Amino acid sequence: MTSQVWPSGGRHLWPSGETSKTQSHTRGHLVYAASGVLAVHTERGTSIVPANRVAWTPAGFTHHHRAHGDTDMRIVFLTPSLARLVPDHPAVFLASGLAREVLLALTGPRNHDDAPGYSRSARARLLRVLVDDLCEADEQPLHLPEPQDDRLQALARLLHENPADNATLAELGATIGASTRTLSRLFRSELGMTFYEWRTQLRIHHSLVLLADGHDTIRTAYACGWANPSSFIAAFTDIVGTTPGRHRAMRGNTPGGTLSRGPTRGAGHGAGAQRNPLVRGQRRAYAPGP
Repeated sequence: MTSQVWPSGGRHLWPSGETSKTQSHTRGHLVYAASGVLAVHTERGTSIVPANRVAWTPAGFTHHHRAHGDTDMRIVFLTPSLARLVPDHPAVFLASGLAREVLLALTGPRNHDDAPGYSRSARARLLRVLVDDLCEADEQPLHLPEPQDDRLQALARLLHENPADNATLAELGATIGASTRTLSRLFRSELGMTFYEWRTQLRIHHSLVLLADGHDTIRTAYACGWANPSSFIAAFTDIVGTTPGRHRAMRGNTPGGTLSRGPTRGAGHGAGAQRNPLVRGQRRAYAPGP
């Protein structure tokens, strides 16, 4: 891993599979993957951050990051006054063109030790523009909540191990010893979504990892449980906001200049936003539920 860090943020170039240590910070931070795909793990669940999304982790949340594909990770810390304007829970936002350019500016070459940086007032203005833009964006359904109930955890383990499993909720319930009614109630009360919405989220997460690792659309579709590639493309586009093919093409573009390999130093509202149904096409993609 090659890193450049400064008090207000940083930039890390990570090879595929690199994982950070588990940590927490006294300030909340935004994470953006200028290339590659980043997973942000907290006690609340996992957020997947492709190149058109920004992840927010509030202060005090224990977390770690994992790179899928060679990843250019950008971090921007927010002051408490700005952090109060964004959610008090981990979240993922659509990265507009404006947000993307501000994030790249705040973590680009002008922040390096040997370059003339932004003045404090200029940085404060850029941060305010960034936060204002994110406040206008919808939270995105790329955060997979982590179940706490033992029965949901057992079901989640089965599907994490085999995302392509098309078993119904009743069949999975029989395996773990819980009724369909109980599991349905737990999904809604604990995770705020139905089982089929949660499973779609899981499969989209898994598909982003496979695409970052170089798998093509057809192989990814079947590996994640879709009946055919067209159903996968529809569900993926609904949530991620672009097709798998376009996502693969854009994730390899690394903007923002070259990071020296020295030692570590201390467009609107997209498809799939929460105000819309989480997955309009999920019944096309999977076997009917109970």
